[in-house]
Amino acid sequence: MAKGKDISMRQLRYFVAAADAGQFSQAALKVHVSQSAITAAVLQLEQALGVSLFERLPYGVALTAEGNKFAQHARHILDTLQDALSEPLFLGHSMQGVVRVGASYTVLGYFLPALLARFKRSYPQVEIDLLDMDRPSIETAVLSGELDLGLAIISNTQDLMRFEHHVLIRSRRQLWLATQHPLNAVSSITLADVAEHAYIMPTVDEGEVSALRYWQSQGRMPKVAFRTSSMEALRGLVAHGFGVTILSDMLYRAWSLEGKKIESRPLVDVIPPMELGLIWRPEAQLSEPAQAFRQFLIMACAS
Repeated sequence: MAKGKDISMRQLRYFVAAADAGQFSQAALKVHVSQSAITAAVLQLEQALGVSLFERLPYGVALTAEGNKFAQHARHILDTLQDALSEPLFLGHSMQGVVRVGASYTVLGYFLPALLARFKRSYPQVEIDLLDMDRPSIETAVLSGELDLGLAIISNTQDLMRFEHHVLIRSRRQLWLATQHPLNAVSSITLADVAEHAYIMPTVDEGEVSALRYWQSQGRMPKVAFRTSSMEALRGLVAHGFGVTILSDMLYRAWSLEGKKIESRPLVDVIPPMELGLIWRPEAQLSEPAQAFRQFLIMACAS
């Protein structure tokens, strides 16, 4: 059992950076240190915990089951520290009001819950009136004033200039595939390689529209074997080797519901990231709670 004195916040930050990047070299660039500093921090954590946190692969690293669990705790610790340093200590607890927020499926399922819990700790008397809506409906409701703020995949928005907006995260898209899939043995994977294999097409949150956009820009088309709006069905199909898919790191989970491993691999071709962002009406006079929620999301994602 590791003792608290054996683990530093720096080690946790370097570990989370490596988990997010999937490569020690990319993690080092992100946190502005040498690759050896990342490697040393991870090794020290593994020695302190007595487990392997990463699988070392030819093309990078992937979290083990133990690493995935520890990453959740590490992120919570870092997030809590950031909130403690940035929250207005007395104003937050006295602020009251309602913020009307629209969010799309992937935002609700994979991005917002942990942030809502953090916001509630800082602003316990502010109520978030959260509505599950698709992107076009969110945009319409924001412009009409029915919503204070919208959270959606704004890389799908056709005319972003209609809104004030802020990109919260840019999530890299990578290839998902089963461990035993033939492409997993290929050192550098291209869209041309992927086009030779069965493809699982996600349809939720305009997934097919955004996917075809970058496929067509490369002059290629995927060999679609299945279409599904269910992320768990997609994971199961990929994990059992029925096909591959390309999706963002925000949605990635290393295991299917049946406990089968899903690999993620970078692609040689330039694939645009998924941009998740915040929108609000131009020149809108947001309430104090709405301004607080907007600023909280911007700061939380920047950290």
